[in-house]
Formats: sequence, structure tokens, C-alpha cells
Amino acid sequence: MMLGEERVRLAVLADIHANRQAFSACLDAARARDAERFVCLGDIVGYGADPEWAVDTVIDLVADGAMIVMGNHDSAVGTPSETMNAAAQAAIEWTRGRLSASQRRFLKELPLTRQEDDRLYVHSEASHPARWHYVSGTSDAARSIEATSAHVTFCGHIHKPALYSMSSAAKMTSFIPISDVPVQLLGGRRWLAVLGSVGQPRDGNPAAAFAMFDTTSREITYCRVPYDVEAAADRIRGNGLPHWLADRLLVGK
Repeated sequence: MMLGEERVRLAVLADIHANRQAFSACLDAARARDAERFVCLGDIVGYGADPEWAVDTVIDLVADGAMIVMGNHDSAVGTPSETMNAAAQAAIEWTRGRLSASQRRFLKELPLTRQEDDRLYVHSEASHPARWHYVSGTSDAARSIEATSAHVTFCGHIHKPALYSMSSAAKMTSFIPISDVPVQLLGGRRWLAVLGSVGQPRDGNPAAAFAMFDTTSREITYCRVPYDVEAAADRIRGNGLPHWLADRLLVGK
């Protein structure tokens, strides 16, 4: 915590992916945990069937003081030349047609990173935010940590929760956090907190994911929230999106 900074209980969410049921469940769970402010690490849209609602909800959070950064799917809405796999591309093209001009402009104007006190927020990782690299191991995490002076960097993108740290001697540690078990991000190390996904988990657990961070105790708590996965899947199928995008929600892959 920086000198003069007030204690804030942050709810950090990543990769909402237009999943209204999952996003609603995470917002409710975060508020039940006394979240005072929200941080969104990008990919508000893509894959899911409720992009208009998701963007409007994030816009309301911003009006309440939330901090938001751009994800690659958010970027792709305004960048037709940016290509993805066939299912993701189909969802982006469908999303592009659903969003209003003002919603598309909101996504286009999002920053790639935001710095707040000694915390950095980014969608993918800090060394090359616009290249959308995945943090899939300690070497990726080290590259991100070394690219910033932040004590803690929060990112998403890979849809699998993980926690990395680097000592003053550049020794790396990593582990998969246990849900609802607080971890204190000690001052002698620098940290990269990789968030799981709100709207499309890929760690084998279909429950929506987010994290709580206390700026005073420096404790991060990874959280999982069951939600109506079948309803989210039905929305995807009912809107003519690739069925695989619905099927994967049921297994968290």
C-alpha cells in the first residue's frame, strides 16, 4: 500500500465474454464480499450472447469508479483485420453487429494498461500488451514482471487462475491458488496475479472466477461462483453462435 492510499476492497474480474449469467453472479458475489470498487481486465465481449448488456454494465461500473482495460476481443470488435479461430471470429462478427456505435466506441477507446498506486492492470501481460501473449508459465510471468515497476500486476487472457512471484534475486515461484484461501502478496517480492475467467473458465471448473484484493492487508483471494451455465449455453445456441462455444461452458474447458 502506498503512503496516503486509503484501504479499498477491490473486486478484479477478467474475461467476461458477454456471459450475462456469469457476470451477474460474480458482481453479486463480489458485493456480498463488500467490494468497494471493480477492476475489469478486458474481454468484455466475445464468445457469449449478451454483449450489449455486458458493455452497458461495465459502462455503469466505470461511472461508479471502476478501472477497465482493453482485451483482444474488445479490440477485435473495432479491428476487422484482427483474426481469430473460426468460432471466436464468428462470435466477434456477430457481436460487431449487435453493439451500438457508442458501445463500439467505448471498447475502442479502452486503454491497454492502467496503473494505480503500485498496481498495474493489463489484459494479457505487461511486456507487450498489444501482442496478446499468454502467461502460461514462469518464463512468461518473469518477462511480464520485469517489464514494470509495479509491486502487483493483475492480468487475465489465459482463463486459468495462477499466481507468480519474483524475489529480489529474480527467483520465480508459481502456484495455483485455492479458492477462498487468502494469499498475502508480501512486499519483498513482486507479483503477477493471473485471473481466471468470469465468462469462459478453462481450468476444468465451470464456475465463474474473479478475485478480491485488499489494498491494506495486500491479501488476494481467488473466488469461484456457481451460476446458471445451462442458461448461458442456451443463449449462445439460441443466437445461432457456434455450439462449441456453448458446450465448453458446461465443462470449463
